[in-house]
Amino acid sequence: MRETGVRALSRFTFHVSRFSCSTSRVLELSEHLRAHLPKENTFDWLMNVEGKVHRAVKNRRTVEFELGGRRYFIKAHRGAGWREVLKNVSYGRAPIISAEPEWSAIAALNRVGVMTPVVVGKGVRGQAPSRLESFVVMEALDDMISLENFTRDWRGLVGDKRAEVKRSLLNRISEIARRMHAAGMNHRDFYLCHFLVHDRDWSKWDADDELQLVLIDLHRVQIRDRVPERWLVKDLGGLLFSALDAGLTRRDLLRFIEGYRAQPWREVLAREDAFWSKVWNNATRLYRPFHHREPPLKF
Repeated sequence: MRETGVRALSRFTFHVSRFSCSTSRVLELSEHLRAHLPKENTFDWLMNVEGKVHRAVKNRRTVEFELGGRRYFIKAHRGAGWREVLKNVSYGRAPIISAEPEWSAIAALNRVGVMTPVVVGKGVRGQAPSRLESFVVMEALDDMISLENFTRDWRGLVGDKRAEVKRSLLNRISEIARRMHAAGMNHRDFYLCHFLVHDRDWSKWDADDELQLVLIDLHRVQIRDRVPERWLVKDLGGLLFSALDAGLTRRDLLRFIEGYRAQPWREVLAREDAFWSKVWNNATRLYRPFHHREPPLKF
């Protein structure tokens, strides 16, 4: 087996052991959910809840539903089957066999000050990794917009106001990336579309206003003692790829580097020029085939 396959197998084995050594059933619900869910067959009700389906792929689906006057999102995972499990391991990917990685990532990110969706329910049943059923329920995020959509037209912002908002976003995004990576986590889908910000009348935004970003789509997050360089490059390269059409300048890139390392960019590049070149190359390799053109920025 390839080295990447060995690493994937070790992560998969560790994940499975967390369930095989414990009870075959976990069910934790907030007080509001307990008050409004049926008392019998609660697990089945949640796994099959009806609502607006946002995504349905293979053994996973994401559904928005309302209960007791509140809106929620549930990510429900059904058994992937041994064929799918072994196929992922053979390709060097740790298979996602339950919702547990998402709620673990949320807890770990919250501990280091990164905002995420709020978990209000979680459940697992079964022991065989190919047949686990699980879910995570999160509060719906109202009046939010993804940074991908926000930066398409910057909500009509121009001139100094746009520059101020962009500067604040760069500072916040770089801080989130720094905290996440320093804590041993890499996202694996680290794009602007997975950052949410409260929408508002942006013409009234002031530089003293705090911009709170919420990081979402955390089911593929990996957690280690230290993030290997290649995963740092993939995260940062993916983020840069998704932001290249947002009107970035070279100064913006340097500002991000400075915020990410919490050091002057000249000192960072003096010792890490090769690393940031890898990040740039990763971003442009994604950009060219996706957009069928050269990136609008040279670095």
